[in-house]
Amino acid sequence: MQTMSMTMTKSRGLFRKENLPLMGAVAFLAFVVLAGPAFAGTDTTFDTAFTKFTAFLEGSGGKIITIISLALGLVGMASGRFSLGQIALPVGVGIGVGTGVPIVTSTVTAVI
Repeated sequence: MQTMSMTMTKSRGLFRKENLPLMGAVAFLAFVVLAGPAFAGTDTTFDTAFTKFTAFLEGSGGKIITIISLALGLVGMASGRFSLGQIALPVGVGIGVGTGVPIVTSTVTAVI
């Protein structure tokens, strides 16, 4: 009776250390066999949001962001602490908003 209880406590069933590589291989094989195909570029889930956001940045939204950035730069200059960053930052924001959206869009499309 005592030997039977010792073997029951030593054996942990399926999750023994010796079975881990086999279980990993079975799990990997299950993922490979049961995984569905993924096709890049065929999903249209975010097309409407992407179109609205792009139109906003390329249209009046981009102009508003640039004007606000320029106004903050002018306020900073009027406060007496002049630096080149207060001029360069609004110019960079304007260039980034104006031309950045098509560049990022074409880069992401090319990668996918």
